[in-house]
Amino acid sequence: IVQGHVDQTATCTKVVDDNGSWRFFFNYDAKNAPSITVPKGSISINGVSLTVVDSEPGMFSVAIIPYTYKVTNFHNFKPGTVVNIEFDVFGKYVQRLLEQYLAAQKA
Repeated sequence: IVQGHVDQTATCTKVVDDNGSWRFFFNYDAKNAPSITVPKGSISINGVSLTVVDSEPGMFSVAIIPYTYKVTNFHNFKPGTVVNIEFDVFGKYVQRLLEQYLAAQKA
């Protein structure tokens, strides 16, 4: 679930033709909280709410169907394109709670 905010930017690193659809790969600053992606979680790229396909710290990919490719600005993306991203709100809450828990354990 996303709310329409921008958490940070990401850079497109690769675009792969996937049998009539496309896979877009992005890198982002994983040290810039909140910054969590999970497979099948939500992410918003330039205001388009999408499902994460692959997820690693600092990297994720999304699959784009032809309709979305046509009616959004994804058809302009290429390696090096910088986009605005918003991470899944549930992931942000879990990340913050975990950070608070770990800080309390150290105290």
